[in-house]
Amino acid sequence: MTTQENAFTKRTLVTESELSGSRSAGWWAMLILILNEAVLFGSLIASYFYIRINSPDWPQANIPRPELLLPILMTVILVSSSFFMQWAESSIKHGNARRMRLALLIAMLLAVIFLLMQVYEYSASEFTPQSAAYGSLFFGITGLHGAHVLIAVLMNLFLQARAGLGHFSERRHLAVENTVLYWHFVDLVWLVVFSSLYLSPHL
Repeated sequence: MTTQENAFTKRTLVTESELSGSRSAGWWAMLILILNEAVLFGSLIASYFYIRINSPDWPQANIPRPELLLPILMTVILVSSSFFMQWAESSIKHGNARRMRLALLIAMLLAVIFLLMQVYEYSASEFTPQSAAYGSLFFGITGLHGAHVLIAVLMNLFLQARAGLGHFSERRHLAVENTVLYWHFVDLVWLVVFSSLYLSPHL
């Protein structure tokens, strides 16, 4: 290999390594997006507790306290999906694209099950978004979170399509890292939503 070819190879390796982690502009862009979304959800949760503190009864309008069994199952399912997403990232970092694709598929299926359970919860609900401020906050916050889960599922599908085309390798996997980061954020938000909207009314 000539000196020129060797220099080109080194530049290529450096470029590929810079496409991963905090050294990448794409990673920071995803982090900034997540921070913006965190402010949005934080504002909604703060509004929920502000109205609750200033309401004589909670939930309002004789709305029953939320059932916990279904939300607990939903929580277990969604949190489990994060473990598979982390497995997917670990797999591609070790050069195992096939195992990554399997982990992505399992995580996506778990997220879809979560969304279907949320649709069922809405259909069986004894109140609507028009049922006082509580109803508006409940459906608004959980619905917004559900939309984020759907976005995460679409991102997962896009990753799987790219993985099928061989776009990812041990050195090149920024899109996987970013999607996993977003996925973990969405799951963390759900834990806050679950604690605030489902558990706190029972306290």
